[in-house]
Amino acid sequence: MNLSNLKPAEGSTKNRKRIGRGTGSGRGGTSTRGHKGAGSRSGTSTKVGFEGGQMPLQRRVPKVGFKNPNRVEYVGVNLDVLQELTDKYTLSTIDFATLKEHGLVSKNGLVKILGRGELKAKLEVTAHAFTATAQKAIEAAGGTIVKL
Repeated sequence: MNLSNLKPAEGSTKNRKRIGRGTGSGRGGTSTRGHKGAGSRSGTSTKVGFEGGQMPLQRRVPKVGFKNPNRVEYVGVNLDVLQELTDKYTLSTIDFATLKEHGLVSKNGLVKILGRGELKAKLEVTAHAFTATAQKAIEAAGGTIVKL
């Protein structure tokens, strides 16, 4: 086998349609564009979302809800995740840098510690926000909380 006898697999390639090359080609005349109208002329394009005069989807579907531009979105980290980290890496403090290092938050994220699971380790936890249950659980385990 060499480069001169390589060819694509049977049926894997098709010839392109050669439009507007005379009536004998089967695609001459109107060149598959139909008769008259804007679509038959050159240089035409339709608006994004245009559905041939039918009411477009983005106008048929009602506007819903409200997104507060001043919202503060936190990345939630649960207590069971903190416990796993301490078991795996023997940590005594968990802060933003630690969470970022282990891929739990991105560099611009805000961290909120949530109360799912149980915490046995005595930790100093630094985060932007805490739920009441998480705060109680950390303090019950003998740890401390630092809010950023």
